Amino acid sequence: MRVLVLEDEESIRSFIRLNLYRNGFEVVEARTGEEALQALDIHSPIDIAILDVMLPGEFDGFEVCRHLRSRDSRVGIIMLTARGMEGDRVKGLDHGADDYVVKPFSPLELVARVRALSRRLDSAAAAETSGQLISGPFVLNLQERTLLKAGQELALTPREFSLLHLLVREPGRAISRDEILNRIWGEEYYGDVKTVDVNIRRLRQKVEDDPSRPVYLETVWGYGYRWRKDD
Repeated sequence: MRVLVLEDEESIRSFIRLNLYRNGFEVVEARTGEEALQALDIHSPIDIAILDVMLPGEFDGFEVCRHLRSRDSRVGIIMLTARGMEGDRVKGLDHGADDYVVKPFSPLELVARVRALSRRLDSAAAAETSGQLISGPFVLNLQERTLLKAGQELALTPREFSLLHLLVREPGRAISRDEILNRIWGEEYYGDVKTVDVNIRRLRQKVEDDPSRPVYLETVWGYGYRWRKDD
C-alpha cells in the first residue's frame, strides 16, 4: 500500500518513513499541506494518509483531510496531533479521518494503526461481493459498495459504508456502541466509543432528510443505535 506522510518536522517524518518501509509500505512524503495536495496528483492513488494537524502555510492537517476525503472516499486517513485534546480528535473525525495518533507516539503503535487500517480497507473491499440490501428509499449495493437514496447515489467513505451495512442488514436490532466499535474498527482499535457517535453523526448528515430529527438511523439512548425496521 502507498502511504502519504504529511509532517513538517524532518526528523519525525524520517522516523515514520523508516518504520513504514520496514513493514512493507511505499511512502510518499510532504512537508506542507500544499505539497501534500500536489502529491495526490503526482502519486495517485494514495491508499492511506498520515496527516499532522499543525503545519506551516495555508493548509493545516484538517484542511488537507477535508480535501483528500472529498477527492477519494476510499482512502484511509490517520491524524497526528501533539495536543491530544478531545476537540481535535472529534474535529479530525468530522473532517473524514478514520483514526488519530497523539504525539509523542511509539513506532510500534503507529505501524499497528496503519496495518489495522490497511486490513480494514482490504476487508471492506473484499466484503460481500453480490446482492443488495433494500430499506425504504435506500438500496445498498454490496458488490459495488454504493448507496442509492430514491435513485440518487450518496458518497460514503469505506468506514461509513461498513457502518451502514452493519445496521441495515439487521434492521430493528439495537447494536451497542461497543459492538459497533469492535466490528467496524476492530478489537485492536485504541479509541473509545465516542468515535462511533462522531461517525453516526456524519452518516446522518448524508442519509437523513433532517439530521437533527433522524428517521432511519435511530439512537437507543444509553446503549447504541439501530436502523429503522420497515413497516
